[in-house]
Amino acid sequence: MGMLTPEQWDVFLANYPDCHILQTSVWGHFKSQFGWSPYYIQAEDSGAQVLIRKLALGVSIAYIPKGPVGRQWNDLISEVSDLCRRQKSIVLYIEPDCWEGEEESCYNQLENFLPADISIQPRRTIIISLEGDEEKRLSRMKQKTRYNIRLAERKGVKVVKSEDISVFNKMIEITGERDEFGIHKPAYYGQVFELFSKRNMCSLLVAEYENQPLAALIVFYHGNRAWYFYGASNNQERNRMPTYLLQWEAMKLSAARGCNTYDLWGIPDESQEVLEDNFTERSDGLWGVYRFKRGFGGEIRRTAGVFEKIHFPVLHRLYKAALKLRKGSVG
Repeated sequence: MGMLTPEQWDVFLANYPDCHILQTSVWGHFKSQFGWSPYYIQAEDSGAQVLIRKLALGVSIAYIPKGPVGRQWNDLISEVSDLCRRQKSIVLYIEPDCWEGEEESCYNQLENFLPADISIQPRRTIIISLEGDEEKRLSRMKQKTRYNIRLAERKGVKVVKSEDISVFNKMIEITGERDEFGIHKPAYYGQVFELFSKRNMCSLLVAEYENQPLAALIVFYHGNRAWYFYGASNNQERNRMPTYLLQWEAMKLSAARGCNTYDLWGIPDESQEVLEDNFTERSDGLWGVYRFKRGFGGEIRRTAGVFEKIHFPVLHRLYKAALKLRKGSVG
């Protein structure tokens, strides 16, 4: 069929309800607010949302996040390549929605692509199973995490759904400063929440004590999958363990919507052995995040990574050098 409208893409994705949320037209619309142009391409029973970003000198980069969708990609990749030529893309990055160990099946369909030496989305994560009843889910967690969830409940922490993204934005500034990691501007979180909440594809949950916000997160849903992308907390009443109850309530809400997995989205890209040997000693980068997330149980998984097809090698090398200088990110 070739190029689709966003509405036609939504119809196509109805046949793939469990595809990754980064392949939805809502994500494409969101990224269009921040310098990317989404294109939707279908070939037979496969398709892809392709994000194009214009660079200097009239060239661009192309990126397929967590796709393509479908099983047979050969004809689709040919159509995507035609789009890249029209858009003068110096490189096409493809980040399949598959795990390490499964990448051979992906790679076999990516003729003339090579593994890229970059990461765009987090490479390693923890996938929580939401199967079973609440007691079964709690039993899969570390004992200390179960204790902290119940402690928060005993100490009067309540979790409520909210529409006030400004509460989240105030706390994310505190979180970024306290934990020393980069955050987006308030408009970023405001846009993503507005767009996805309108489609009933995300929820903003806030943990409160005596009506005072303590922590918040945004959980996203698509098909039977849920993702925890963004979380924040302030420095008040931390002894009441609000973030533990917040995650638990997000998992309960996701399960009630029919999701069977909850993706904690981002831990240090190290083997499980290295993670377990070092998490008590390290707090830099995502190490503090891992110390918290590991308590919820789940399975550590690593994505297959990013594959690339370079169309203009000299310009691509210049682009990579510029990214390194400003420590930027493709996505």
